[in-house]
Amino acid sequence: MRILGISAFYHDSAAALIEDGRIVAAAQEERFSRKKHDSRFPVHALRYCLTEGGVELGNVDRVVFYDKPFLKFERLLETYVTFAPRGIKSFSMAIPLWLREKLFLKDLLNKELAKIDGSGGWNEQLLFSEHHLSHAASAFFPSPFGEAVVLTMDGVGEWATTSAAIGKENRLEVFKEIHFPHSLGLLYSAMTYYTGFKVNSGEYKVMGLAPYGEPKYADKIFKNLMDVKADGSFRLDLSYFNYCTGLTMTNAKFDDLFGGPPRKPDQLLTQRHMDLAASIQAVTEEVVLRLTRSLRKETGIRNLCLAGGVALNCVANGKVLRDGHFEQIYIQPAAGDAGGALGAALAGYHMQLGQERRVNGDAMRGAYLGPAFAQTEIEARLKSCGAKFDLLEESALIATCAEDLAEGKALGWFQGRMEFGPRALGNRSILGDPRSPTMRKTLNLKVKYRESFRPFAPSVLRDRVSDWFDLDNDSPYMLLVADVVKARRREMMVEEKQLFGIDKLNVPRSDIPAVTHVDYSARVQTVHKDTNPRYHALLSAFERKTGYPVLVNTSFNVRGEPIVCVPEDAFRCFMGTELDVLAVGNCYLRKESQDPALKQNYETAFELD
Repeated sequence: MRILGISAFYHDSAAALIEDGRIVAAAQEERFSRKKHDSRFPVHALRYCLTEGGVELGNVDRVVFYDKPFLKFERLLETYVTFAPRGIKSFSMAIPLWLREKLFLKDLLNKELAKIDGSGGWNEQLLFSEHHLSHAASAFFPSPFGEAVVLTMDGVGEWATTSAAIGKENRLEVFKEIHFPHSLGLLYSAMTYYTGFKVNSGEYKVMGLAPYGEPKYADKIFKNLMDVKADGSFRLDLSYFNYCTGLTMTNAKFDDLFGGPPRKPDQLLTQRHMDLAASIQAVTEEVVLRLTRSLRKETGIRNLCLAGGVALNCVANGKVLRDGHFEQIYIQPAAGDAGGALGAALAGYHMQLGQERRVNGDAMRGAYLGPAFAQTEIEARLKSCGAKFDLLEESALIATCAEDLAEGKALGWFQGRMEFGPRALGNRSILGDPRSPTMRKTLNLKVKYRESFRPFAPSVLRDRVSDWFDLDNDSPYMLLVADVVKARRREMMVEEKQLFGIDKLNVPRSDIPAVTHVDYSARVQTVHKDTNPRYHALLSAFERKTGYPVLVNTSFNVRGEPIVCVPEDAFRCFMGTELDVLAVGNCYLRKESQDPALKQNYETAFELD
């Protein structure tokens, strides 16, 4: 039985295909369209999934959409009625779109599917899952657990913003919810907006900025913005926010509370902004910890699954793991709306159609669920771009790239199937030497063209992780933060501790300064031989050469660009940045060997995120 899942029309559209419960393929539309957070119907992602599965759309048994538009429209109308006459401008912008498209989503989906298979007869085979149920299904059903508590947290689905479910075998039962407008995700997004970053894409920047500050405003948030109970349930004081009816997240009362208007994106970051980031991060961690502790106490279940956009907060995830209330934690790598496509397909298969679930380890298989390219196709595609390359056997490619990395070169690494979710996990990655005190600055300013305060993540061999980080768990999806072990740290001198903000990051504070944040933390990816043998081999070769089983791993793109998908994307990014070398399959490219006329101006090629 084949089930196709779709998420679309809000942000991060995606498609996923499962066959007899096995995940065949999943991908985000942005990777194909090259439009960041593309919300349109995922026609390219859908076509890819069908091709990967070797199936025509007409031979798919069901198509499942990831939420229920009528419930979302009900919430929209009820919100506007409750707050009327405020919100008339927002209402006048939103309602025509709903009346034209979103309210009649079944017809719209039928039309889009008909463009692919020509039949248009999908009414009987088209199913809808609730938004938070899709999130929960995306985490529980691929997990290695027969039973688990499933906590989902995001901005808002139809009504739910936070939900708790119990997953057992092929069932999920939601037993608690917090409803809109009370939302931990929207509270975090409000502070994202207030500190000058883009909502629905800049939240991870706030998380990265937080270690530069002190949580000086946390008490003010708890006392004024929200009422949090011992079990983690909460309510927001809506008089400080504008997201229910307005075109902004916060209002003048919020400005007065925190001492000024929102930061403009082009304004310099100050210590105040860093303290605000630290404060909202501390509040989020406290709420999540209260939720998880109470859920363990209430259910007695030892395993926890996490999904929803808030589950991408890897600092909070790391604290939940170290808190120890749950013995094992599984986090869906595509925890945001893109993962809803996969969750919808799995919910349709197991819950709506009653199909059996077979638990056999991590069904995401490293999240390598996107397109791959045969070596002959890679060569043809690169030649069509005018690329000059050498063909190397795998062992020679690994040895050459390890040598390049040890010499401090920045390497574009394009191998195997593309990752599903927001993280590059060693198949669409830019790699560097973690020992280099200048690598972080070089990658930020000369390759990624992004803010200098943002840290980079380490990839580390799974069997060596505890030698370098305070972690001895699998973290294949870069969704857990852990500290660098004390034996690898360098304590800061008195004068270095007095440095302000970003200057602190330029001080080497460990044996691996390129991946050590200002608070000695790192967002760790453990690399496993069974899921990514070639990347594992590269890390092993680098360790043999340097003694370090760690590499800098950041996504293969520049700021504002989706992660590269096809070999042509990789070559364009290579030629538009100061990457030194590129490996695509067994093709090895040196920058100095390329035609200078092919160089591109990538620094301003994409809208900033």
